[in-house]
Amino acid sequence: MNDKTMFNLTYGLFVLTASLDGKDNGCIINTAGQVTAVPNRISIAVNKSNFTHDMILASEKFNVSILSEEADFSIFKRFGFQSGRDVNKFDGYEHAVRGENGIYYVTEHLPFPAQIIVTHELEPGETTLDLGTHTLFIAGVTDMDVLSDIPSTTYTYYQNHIKPKPLPKTESEKGVTIWRCRICGYEYKGDVLPDDFICPI
Repeated sequence: MNDKTMFNLTYGLFVLTASLDGKDNGCIINTAGQVTAVPNRISIAVNKSNFTHDMILASEKFNVSILSEEADFSIFKRFGFQSGRDVNKFDGYEHAVRGENGIYYVTEHLPFPAQIIVTHELEPGETTLDLGTHTLFIAGVTDMDVLSDIPSTTYTYYQNHIKPKPLPKTESEKGVTIWRCRICGYEYKGDVLPDDFICPI
């Protein structure tokens, strides 16, 4: 079985935002999609380790902002490389608007933000599904708008055009090959950097 086959599935990239008890937060996800048109519903899968996950579980509402190909790496660093448990991701961020549901959506480099709320039209137990490491949320769309005609970015586009490439390999004094993360400086030691390597920091 070739595990890399999964890399050929197409994914968009999104900023998922939530608000609870006066605290705002958001994270990057690549698992949002429309599941029904009438009524209009989408699904999102969120890692349980994300603070945003817990906020959605408690508040039962969220917004999804779809990132465009003009998104630069700074938005991924802000919403994807730090935890809302430790920092306020919206502190000093000027590209957010609070929607009618009280939750921010981001306006920087977006084709459109969809303001979404988990509905109670479904039978109990059908609005969420436990997937082990993730929770699948099914939500009704209450509002949405198109802010730009720039194409939305895919995970492949992000990997090829937005995510910084590793610095060229260097050798230590003892002849060990070191790959250094351009963002945080983390060092990976080995002659070959795996194709699917992700910096642990």
